[in-house]
Amino acid sequence: MPEQPTMALPVVGPGPSAPPRRRFAHTLTARAVLVTCAVALVSVLVTALVAVPLAVRGAERRDQVALAAQARLAADVLRVRAVRQRDTAGDRLIRQLRQQQIDVYLIRAGQADRAGLPRQVVNRVAAGRDVSGRRIVGGERALVEGRALPGGDGVVLTRSTRNGPWRQVLLSLWLPLLAGLAAGAVAGLFLARRLARPIRTAATAAARLRAGDRAVRVPVEPPDEVADLAYALNGLAAALATSEGRQREFLLSVSHELRTPLTAIRGYAEALADGVIEADAVPATGRTVLAESEHLDRLVSDLLALARLEAADFPLEPGPVDLTRLAADAARTWTDRCAAVGVPFRVEAPAAPVAAYTDPGRIRQVVDGLLENALRVVPPGAPVVLAVRPAGADPAAGGLVEVRDGGPGFTDDDLAVAFERGALHQRYRGVRKVGSGLGLALAAGLVRRLGGEITAGHAPEGGAAFTVRLPGDPYLTRTSA
Repeated sequence: MPEQPTMALPVVGPGPSAPPRRRFAHTLTARAVLVTCAVALVSVLVTALVAVPLAVRGAERRDQVALAAQARLAADVLRVRAVRQRDTAGDRLIRQLRQQQIDVYLIRAGQADRAGLPRQVVNRVAAGRDVSGRRIVGGERALVEGRALPGGDGVVLTRSTRNGPWRQVLLSLWLPLLAGLAAGAVAGLFLARRLARPIRTAATAAARLRAGDRAVRVPVEPPDEVADLAYALNGLAAALATSEGRQREFLLSVSHELRTPLTAIRGYAEALADGVIEADAVPATGRTVLAESEHLDRLVSDLLALARLEAADFPLEPGPVDLTRLAADAARTWTDRCAAVGVPFRVEAPAAPVAAYTDPGRIRQVVDGLLENALRVVPPGAPVVLAVRPAGADPAAGGLVEVRDGGPGFTDDDLAVAFERGALHQRYRGVRKVGSGLGLALAAGLVRRLGGEITAGHAPEGGAAFTVRLPGDPYLTRTSA
């Protein structure tokens, strides 16, 4: 009967809920802008706290120097000998200084021409000494520059600092500070968009992966964290594509293996129903149908076992096991089966017990599966060997179980995928005798659940070698300790 193409139907389940609508205040862009603005604001405030006092002191020093220069000029003018010339120039200078918000005090014979100057300043100038600094003049803090003149005379210039350097500095700094804050906000916006762009790209790629697009790839670009994210997503996409491809091939292979015995059973059943099989051929037909049904039952059992291997309730009953005795029990079964097809069977085991801690039924299932795989591929006359030995000198180290054969063996590439479901079946189907591709995967899963390790390699007999390492008895470990 012609085979019908097999299609792997997708599993339909509740899809992931749609992402909530984003609000700008909750986006990375908004938060990055806010953080950058906050940093810029703090930087501006710190700069202002440091720069403004320095600028004010610098401005006050400049004002003091300028006031001192004007005080020297006023003193030079008032030293003119001709009285009329001195008074005319002095009046003109005083008017000019007052237009610059500078107060002028004239001291004659130890007395100021008007009130407001501190008495200490007047006495110092009258005594012939200059004055420079800050004083309280007329109830306000002011810059003071006094110059002594001959005969107890003098001139004192003052400038109030009430609306002086602080106001000037602040008026000159607010625009640069505001520009710095605006630049911080703009830089934060660009930075946030630069940081958020690869995240948005990765989110879009993840959504496409979720939708089933396995060809999606994320461009790899700096910085290193973004490149690592891109590598991870690209690796995930490649791994999903590979896994789904293998799963598809595995399902096709399993469906083919299931269809083969079903086709034979159906064909013989139709022949029996149509009465085309003679009476003396009925027993042979029944045996064929029985054999095919047993084959089908093994396939279904292997599939169920594989499906249950990762379940938490997978039944295991570990305990102390003598691997030497297990090998002897297996030999009684497999010696006759191998002899029936012309394959010599040999057991290599020490005389002393080899202790391990495992589930005896499950490890026997692993051994039988490995021996059945070996018997399927070895030609008549090639050996099949079951070997048992301790894993170390310590009795608590556990034991090793090895199945070797003289069959075609594996290449180094085969060893890398030997325990993947259906990998070898797909590779060698139509080339040599192969099974369903489930046996080695099932054996590897069982050994892993038993706490052991299984490896594949090359056998000295020329074929494949499978080595199972089983843990030791924890009771022996505690006793030896």
